[in-house]
Amino acid sequence: MKFITNLQDVADFTVSAERKLFSATHEEIVAGLTTDIYFVKTREILEKMDRVDAVVTGEIFARRPGVFAGAEEVKRLLADTGVTVWSLPEGAEFDAKEVVMRITGPYGAFGIYETAVLGILASSSAWATRAREAKEAAGDKPAICFGARHVHPAVAPVMERAAIIGGADGASCILGAKLAKLEPTGTVPHALFLIVGDTLEAAEGYDKFMPPSSPRSMLVDTFKDEVEESLRLAEAMGERLESVRLDTPGERGGVTPGLVAELRAKLDLAGYKHVRIFVSGGLDLEKIRVLSEAGADAFGVGSYISSAQPIDMTMDLKEVDGKPVAKRGRIPGLTPTDRLQRLL
Repeated sequence: MKFITNLQDVADFTVSAERKLFSATHEEIVAGLTTDIYFVKTREILEKMDRVDAVVTGEIFARRPGVFAGAEEVKRLLADTGVTVWSLPEGAEFDAKEVVMRITGPYGAFGIYETAVLGILASSSAWATRAREAKEAAGDKPAICFGARHVHPAVAPVMERAAIIGGADGASCILGAKLAKLEPTGTVPHALFLIVGDTLEAAEGYDKFMPPSSPRSMLVDTFKDEVEESLRLAEAMGERLESVRLDTPGERGGVTPGLVAELRAKLDLAGYKHVRIFVSGGLDLEKIRVLSEAGADAFGVGSYISSAQPIDMTMDLKEVDGKPVAKRGRIPGLTPTDRLQRLL
């Protein structure tokens, strides 16, 4: 695919009528088709002024604190441009206005990617930050990212990988987990139980047909009282039942501390202390904390992570041909920092 270098290239590009999805392909991103148009105009002007190869250093800083993610994707995007990149390591916490990445090279080699680089870092760092918060609220109990259904499928794996970078113990999205070198986490949705028509029958089908490595964690809120269904499953499955999952909808009051406490107590009284309680459904930090105190053992966190507001990232040129520069209000020259590591 042709690399976009000028306005004529933009005018010549057309979108195929047979295109299935609106998300950009990897090739389109590399070609520069997701950039803001003003970077294309800048490149064309600089080329005609014989300044497109001016060696510059750009520094990227964040508008608010967070957990850094997205560096590996930026590395892959810029790998063939010949630039030098220094960056915070993924998973590191950063302060507002702190430099998180520094790029040096001919402006024409990477200027057109500013939009993509900032977008990658802004979204990935926001998701990682929310996942860190959720994990801290859960403490030593697992917090799994269930956010793929809340975002466009093109970015779902990016989001779930970022969540794992931030501290999530796993992710349900297959590609997201695989990108983080993990296996996806999850059992089955309510659809299985609704189609089979009975919680125990569906659970027994899962137990019969799924491999031993697949967790025996069953939803218990589909048809009957959650405590009743949990005890019914525990009696039938015994030690094979690892956990029950509460995902009670808001129309029924959602998952409450009282429900969790009652379920924990009655499982224990019936001799099923080994059965853990997994909760999901609209969890935020406060819900995670109170449900944990009530006896929940693990958490599926979706929209709290996926709905994170991107952390605005800005790139300033701080050197041109080795000379310190800056726009008004900023200090010329490289920002002192000893936290950056060589990425490229």
